[in-house]
Amino acid sequence: MPRLLVIGAGHAGIEAALAASRMGVDVTVLTMSTEAIGRMSCNPAIGGLAKGQIVREIDALGGEMAKATDETGIQFRMLNTRKGPAVRSPRAQCDKLAYSRRMRDLLVRTVKVVEDIADDFIVRNGVVRGVVGKSGARYDGDAVIVTTGTFLKAIQHCGEEKRVGGRIGEPSAETLSDGLRRLGFEIGRLKTGTPPRLHKDSIDYSKCGVQPGDPDPVPFSHFTDRIRQPQVVCWTTYTNETTHAIIRDNLHRAPMYSGQIQSVGPRYCPSVEDKVVRFADKERHMIFLEPETLTTPEIYCNGISTSTPPDVQEKFVRTIPGLERAVFIRYGYAVEYDYALPHQLQATLETKAVAGLYFAGQINGTSGYEEAGGQGLIAGINAALRLLGRAPFTLGRDEAYIGVMIDDLINLEHREPYRMFTSRAEHRLLLRTDNADRRLMRKGHALGLIADLSHLDAKERAIGRVRKFLDGRPHLAAYLRRPEVTFDDFARKAKLDGVEAEAGEQIDIEVKYDAYIERQRGHVERFRALEEKAIPSSFDFGRVRHLRNEAREKLVRIRPASLGQASRIAGVTPADVQVLMIHLR
Repeated sequence: MPRLLVIGAGHAGIEAALAASRMGVDVTVLTMSTEAIGRMSCNPAIGGLAKGQIVREIDALGGEMAKATDETGIQFRMLNTRKGPAVRSPRAQCDKLAYSRRMRDLLVRTVKVVEDIADDFIVRNGVVRGVVGKSGARYDGDAVIVTTGTFLKAIQHCGEEKRVGGRIGEPSAETLSDGLRRLGFEIGRLKTGTPPRLHKDSIDYSKCGVQPGDPDPVPFSHFTDRIRQPQVVCWTTYTNETTHAIIRDNLHRAPMYSGQIQSVGPRYCPSVEDKVVRFADKERHMIFLEPETLTTPEIYCNGISTSTPPDVQEKFVRTIPGLERAVFIRYGYAVEYDYALPHQLQATLETKAVAGLYFAGQINGTSGYEEAGGQGLIAGINAALRLLGRAPFTLGRDEAYIGVMIDDLINLEHREPYRMFTSRAEHRLLLRTDNADRRLMRKGHALGLIADLSHLDAKERAIGRVRKFLDGRPHLAAYLRRPEVTFDDFARKAKLDGVEAEAGEQIDIEVKYDAYIERQRGHVERFRALEEKAIPSSFDFGRVRHLRNEAREKLVRIRPASLGQASRIAGVTPADVQVLMIHLR
């Protein structure tokens, strides 16, 4: 049986290992600690805007994240319900201990898990053959997936204090990125951060706003009928001018402003120091107080990520309403870590430089559990397909948010942590959270990751039956198109019985947005025409006359596989694409 080695057991590593194992590959996972498997080191939340779509897609392809969320989520909310269906997304606050335990138990039952730190790669004739561990042990593999998260040469910052490690109390992988450099990979440096955790009994909730979950929680997984575990509320509060003054007065002690941290942090999830400086005109910033588990007292302070010293954190946090007597369980801190610039990857997430070597998760410069899980699933699928001698699997921008994400990563050369947004998906009306099963589940079945399609088949039959009923009744279709009319209203008027809620939701959206959906499908067809114009792997971009220098440099660097991919590279203009098209002809 072919052997796959997965380095790391975070959200990317779990999805990669489980997918490959289910496809018939012998999988070994190397992790620093089995206790850290599936650990939610920042906010124990899954989903959110665009991220919820990714989780539904992981589920439709046979991944595990959605099922684990449904089993361990303690507050579920559907976001953007007052907006159009293209931007609605589910989010769940999870019990971080239950989530990690659930993933750990599944992983150790499914694959071989070994505690060790990968030190260097074994590569022969341009093909990866395994890794050498810090213990001195050799781990052979016919393919290797690297999912090291924030642990490559990781340094933690809390004020003036610096310590080695990718998470509190955990070590760093100090030599693996050096091994990547020796193999010719371009390595960069990024930064992320986390807020303080407070004791729940030290908070005055009477001064906070209450944020309840949905009364009838919508599951993430297509295979979950309902949410069974107890649900909790979260709370909101705000910073104020006193908070901001303390932070401004201590910027010289904040590593991001003192020069201690040189790397780039996430633009769309800034530290509270960044917020105070960049948005100086704002009088306050919202904070979400979110329980981390049902059994322990930690409250996650979403919105005040910081790496200021502990005394500064205590001082500014206690100016916030409700937090005047806050007891700190853990101080916020920042982490700097190495990553591999993702233009060095193919769309399968296999590296261009070394055959059989795949990268997934934060090593590719992304942020978020969901982005990591989606990449891990695609890397695991493709590593298994390679080892089984089968054709690779990729997703287009018109097929999934996962496809948008990977296409962005390999083409746009991000120099800061990448985060998925609905605005990144030009076909987002086709890539809704409610239709992930119809888009992807048959693909998951063909890969051997989805066993039963009976629920999807029943849903398709129900949709087909109602659409056929509407074809000869334009007056009823016009009635359903009205914004104020729900599918239940329509079903009562049309005397239609037995249509399940999921199918009804799909019909309602398709009828109301039919003209917009058709327009996007037309865009997709034009988009595919470029995608089908392949560029040979041996093509010499340096010999193409009339290309601008910037375009030639980017094309040589990224080596696109099609004209469509070339057209999405930053610095390549439509005129450059026309020159390429003529030359290829």
